[in-house]
Amino acid sequence: LKVIAIDEQLRVIYEDNVHFDKDLPEFKTQGGVYIHSDRLTVTSPVLMWVKALDMILEKMKSSGFDFTQVRALSGAGQQHGSVYWKKGSIQMLKNASPELPLHQSLKGCFSVSNSPIWMDSSTASQCSALEKAVGGPQHLARITGSRAYERFTGNQIAKIYSQNPEVYKQTERISLVSSFAASLFLGTYAPIDYSDGSGMNLLQIWEKVWEKSCLDACAPGLEERLGCPVPSHSVLGTISPYYSQRYGFSPNCKIVAFTGDNPASLAGMRLQEGDIAISLGTSDTLFLWIQEPTPALEGHILCNPVDSQTYMALLCFKNGSLMRERIRNDCASGSWDEFSKALSSTVAGNNGNLGFYFDVMEITPEAVGIHRFNKDNQKVLGFPKEVEIRALIEGQFMAKRIHAEKLGYKVCK
Repeated sequence: LKVIAIDEQLRVIYEDNVHFDKDLPEFKTQGGVYIHSDRLTVTSPVLMWVKALDMILEKMKSSGFDFTQVRALSGAGQQHGSVYWKKGSIQMLKNASPELPLHQSLKGCFSVSNSPIWMDSSTASQCSALEKAVGGPQHLARITGSRAYERFTGNQIAKIYSQNPEVYKQTERISLVSSFAASLFLGTYAPIDYSDGSGMNLLQIWEKVWEKSCLDACAPGLEERLGCPVPSHSVLGTISPYYSQRYGFSPNCKIVAFTGDNPASLAGMRLQEGDIAISLGTSDTLFLWIQEPTPALEGHILCNPVDSQTYMALLCFKNGSLMRERIRNDCASGSWDEFSKALSSTVAGNNGNLGFYFDVMEITPEAVGIHRFNKDNQKVLGFPKEVEIRALIEGQFMAKRIHAEKLGYKVCK
């Protein structure tokens, strides 16, 4: 959990973090999560998140941070994860005693104590059922911006309902991680925002309303448990009296809707129409600002957090930095300098030589293996080292462009 305070000139005046494994060892998480014995189910304890918030605010207080100066706050949460509030919890949230840390007041509030998160991949049967119920994966993508994904919240809710109908029955509200965090500050249930809500397989992204066919396929009485979605930049209200009394926040401090980490990245990088941002990590991620999206079976279309009338696209490529590092090790003696020199020594277009490099099963597209083609479009077994390096880089970036264009991105000349 990270906190950052900025002034009106956007200068950072305070930052800190709580490390779940190290600072909250009593929860016994690894990387902030529990990986269950089936290796598919991945959860995080909800109370650990609440306790981390208590801890970070106490650290700020003891450092002398002046909470009275905070005019507004907002946040970002990991996408897709969900929190299940037990019947009657809203009263506990509204009436939390400022004498106690919040995690003590809320310890009986959650019908599911370990929240399913984005790393979970245990809902394959629910995904198939959802796609079947709405007329297939492409139709689901046209409605919600994505085909059914195991980590997406609708499928996680469907699993909880089918495996523990009693637990679902005891649940009065379902939050995303982002709206859950906003609820803690608001002292009442915060709505889900359009942008994070687009990562659930439940939101009709064109009208920004819950899609009845998807809700019905996942669980009964789901709409009232989700509440009405709102634009991502909505001011939800003022801070709960709990924080004014315990930490000294101004009662006029505004709470702005929290959103998902990916939409927040698009907003934080100040992308505008036509812009692309590429994150080159273990997986490569593409963020695009799109006016007229065309949802496809690969990639995701989300409502834009900055401008509710437009969209953002998200594409994830699994073979990212590890693939580049392997070719660097094989062709450039493990040196990025050598790799760059080799890349510069070849011409753009690589004289027609092209390669697709997937050491692990790729997401976009679903393919694996190394596939090389010469200028005559014939498959070949290998390339000279410098040709291999350019084939890798050009192949990766061409794939990004092609898949972005499939989702409706237009490359301006």
